[in-house]
Amino acid sequence: MDIDALWEYADPAVSESRFVQALNETSGDDQLELLSQIARTFSLRGRFAEAHERLDQLEAQLPVAGERPKVRYYLERGRTHNSAGELEMARYFFSQAWKLASQAGFVGLAVDAAHMLAISYGSDQQALSWNQQGLELARSSDDPKAQALIPAMLNNAAWDLHERGEFAEALALFKEAEQAWLQRERPRQIQIARWSVARCLRSLGDYQSALALQQALADELQAAGITDGYVFEEIGENLAALGEHEAAKPYFEQAYHALAQDQWFVQNEAARLLNLNIRAGKA
Repeated sequence: MDIDALWEYADPAVSESRFVQALNETSGDDQLELLSQIARTFSLRGRFAEAHERLDQLEAQLPVAGERPKVRYYLERGRTHNSAGELEMARYFFSQAWKLASQAGFVGLAVDAAHMLAISYGSDQQALSWNQQGLELARSSDDPKAQALIPAMLNNAAWDLHERGEFAEALALFKEAEQAWLQRERPRQIQIARWSVARCLRSLGDYQSALALQQALADELQAAGITDGYVFEEIGENLAALGEHEAAKPYFEQAYHALAQDQWFVQNEAARLLNLNIRAGKA
């Protein structure tokens, strides 16, 4: 059963309906794996209590289950704790998933566990170490799930290095992630990867190169009918860094209007949003 093919990560509710339908067509361990993914759809929607309820139901059946549903259980219990900010609990379950998946030879799930452990550790050395372990395992395997996680792990490792101020090292990984997405022909991920390369160039003080990349990206997105406030913000930042403050203002204004529509940004980046409005000359 290809569980990943049933996922629509941008729409957890649609994914849930697919998993529920698939339950009627499966049995045994396959059903238990599906239950773990149904729990994940609730976690992705921030409905953590409901996610844990379903994981409790799955946990009660694990004594008679095979190893794979157990790994899935550990991963999804960990992801639910991680999304709720309960990092110690998340790491415990991710570690259990890593150990069991490694022992059982489930390479894709082991890479997933390493990937999640890295996320749970933020930007400290433990995150870099787990990303490295995951990447080494994925690159040595032809497991589709392991291979699919390579670009995300490269991107995460790059941001970890960026947060530590190791910009040159981060840039190399951002470029590697871009190439990985290009190989997989994923347009939106390629665009995000290019944005990340340009953002890192700004951190390195190469404002002209960063600006050129962001402007090209803005043109590409406009042609596709996509509005991206983060791109506008970066164009403004680079123009301002080059001393072109008046030219930067319209981009800060566009960034403000676009990002003000983003619920997550409004809730988590209120100061940054206010700063955009000020730099646009509107406040």
